[in-house]
Amino acid sequence: MGDITPSATQARAIAAIRDWFENRTGGQQVFRLFGYAGTGKSTVLKFALDDLGLAPHAEDRPGVVTATFTGKAALVLRRKGTPARTIHSLIYSVIEATEEEIEEAQKRIAEAEQTARLLGGFDRTTAEAAIEAMRQALRDMKKPRFALNPASDAASARLIVLDEVSMVGEDMARDLMSFGRPILVLGDPGQLPPIKGEGAFTQASPDVMLTEIHRQAAESAIIRLATLAREGRPIGFGQYDDHAWKMRMADVTPEQCLRGGQVICGRNATRFQLNNALRRAAGFGGSILPTGSDEKIICLKNQNDLGLINGMFLSLADIVDEGSLYFSARVTDEEGIRIGPPDRDGTPGRLRLYKGHFEDHVTLDPDRHDRDWKGKRGLTEATFGWAITCHKAQGSQWENVIVWDDGLGRTEQDRRRWLYTAITRAERGLVILA
Repeated sequence: MGDITPSATQARAIAAIRDWFENRTGGQQVFRLFGYAGTGKSTVLKFALDDLGLAPHAEDRPGVVTATFTGKAALVLRRKGTPARTIHSLIYSVIEATEEEIEEAQKRIAEAEQTARLLGGFDRTTAEAAIEAMRQALRDMKKPRFALNPASDAASARLIVLDEVSMVGEDMARDLMSFGRPILVLGDPGQLPPIKGEGAFTQASPDVMLTEIHRQAAESAIIRLATLAREGRPIGFGQYDDHAWKMRMADVTPEQCLRGGQVICGRNATRFQLNNALRRAAGFGGSILPTGSDEKIICLKNQNDLGLINGMFLSLADIVDEGSLYFSARVTDEEGIRIGPPDRDGTPGRLRLYKGHFEDHVTLDPDRHDRDWKGKRGLTEATFGWAITCHKAQGSQWENVIVWDDGLGRTEQDRRRWLYTAITRAERGLVILA
């Protein structure tokens, strides 16, 4: 850990983790280490694992398995030297319905519709309700399903570490715990919960709650503003240091936003509008599809065989429109590494990208993705990333961030969590627009 020395509070947290792991996991499977931004959760974790002599898990040497909810968060940890994967890839196997199963379900619906046309009155109403249930079942069949993988590393690891657990829901938490291994979770109760429900691990009281903000972190205007947001205190307009401001939306142009860093908003409707405005400001507004390597494109779905990660930014070149469902391009990731299925010579070839998410920026079609289910199998799913929602941003950080406060939040607590999470995506520079 170099010249870093844990504070007294952190030292007590490290001792508590060691006591739990060595003496109490039989009666307490989950240990919760919580803390707000700037309190040093990662520092405590590294010292605790060193203290316990735990190394990353290997087939011949059971150890620590580290997992996160989002693929981008796992990627960030790997870049920092910690082997990490998504919770989904750790404990689930993907199950997809075959084309034959889908076609058989469609055939049954067509037959039921034909029969219903011969009925009248209440009998027809009953039949139509049953048909709608069949249609919903068909829509569900077109989505990937996840089955617990009994051969998962989670079954043999000495310890499972979960980072950024605020978005882990009850079903996933129950599945993780079913492996019976000790689980150390790192959480920030100020962050956004899952889109549906509450975070399963962050609902319970923590075993250790870090509240003391490091001196260096306390000097950051970003941490000060995040604390104001978390506590529900007002953030006034003005400059907070050389790199942090709150400004009015009307005083900032799209061109200025382009120079200000990653734009984060609350609502998908806002995301569409901002992406369109920012593309026009960047000179790309004449095309529905991306037009070159300077476009900001974000991946929406993991493709592990190609190294594509949900939340990863991509650069596209040599873009060719291939028809109604997809276009192709030569693609590189954030580190400039080529991504694509191998050509005959073994080098990455062209990637085929689904058009639908880009077309939604012009005409939002709620039935598009259900209609295209068959054709988009095997296609890469991505969209414009000039602006992204805060939920998509969780697990990531950028040097400079613009928070476009579009008022998301059904309750005061929702508002606090959203704004706090958005602000803490910034590492150095921050502009809040309201």
